[in-house]
Amino acid sequence: MFARLFAEHGLSLDRLRALVEVGAAGSIVMAAGGDPAKQSLYSRQIKELEDFFRTTLTERQGKGLRLTPSGRELARIARFFLLGLATFQRGCLAEGQAFRIGASSTFIQLFLLPVLANAPAVRTRISYSLETAANDEVERRLHDLTLDFGVVTSSALSRPLQLAAVGEWRLRLWAPKALCASARRAAEAFQAKRLPLVLPTQEPLPFEHPALKDYEPRLTCPTFLEANAALQQQGAAALLPDFINPRTSARGLLKVSVPALDAEVFHYRLAWNPRLLRLNPHASRVRDWLLESLAERL
Repeated sequence: MFARLFAEHGLSLDRLRALVEVGAAGSIVMAAGGDPAKQSLYSRQIKELEDFFRTTLTERQGKGLRLTPSGRELARIARFFLLGLATFQRGCLAEGQAFRIGASSTFIQLFLLPVLANAPAVRTRISYSLETAANDEVERRLHDLTLDFGVVTSSALSRPLQLAAVGEWRLRLWAPKALCASARRAAEAFQAKRLPLVLPTQEPLPFEHPALKDYEPRLTCPTFLEANAALQQQGAAALLPDFINPRTSARGLLKVSVPALDAEVFHYRLAWNPRLLRLNPHASRVRDWLLESLAERL
């Protein structure tokens, strides 16, 4: 079955690992950490893979390079194979499992950290690495198997990725009383797009919604957490999810009703690549535990 694959030289685990590392880093220089000897080695190994498969695996992009479609596909196959070997090795050596989870900064701080840092979770032989990532990056990295799990707000991801809901939430508009004497006046100012507003740019806000389209915010920041911190200064209003209640940390705020936004329902969903579950039998148990624990937390 594999006679042709091994009939000539040029294919090896080291060469495949070089391709995977270069693809993940985005360039040979980055993958080699600036080491000239390692750069030369990676360049030669990728050239040998190109000669073996008789196809181009990398292409120039500015001063760096990127993987071609063939390079990305081979890197994905190689990563799947290498992850399987690494999982098998950990099992043979009775080592603990390690999983990487990508999510927004808000979700990590308010939900993932409390779940993963509690005593029962810490006592297990499973370790976790949390990485801030937006929906599109989570999707790409789940395909590449550089993330094991991700939390997204998307309702669908490209195949074969799978999703399961862990909780839902709504947006609420909060305005300082120093800006508006009443919630009604704050709502009128918001609808007229005159209310000074803080908007987070890395959160799932419906910017194309009529209520927000063409709205020029007074301040932008990355996440809901920063938006809440700005709101505490009482110089601008903010849209926050209903699981962040500024009443507990600040006075003089108005909860403003905006029916068009109040009705919008958002969801957090745990996402994974089913190929991971086939590679690592422990992943299914971790997935089920995350789904249950996060649903309880939300």
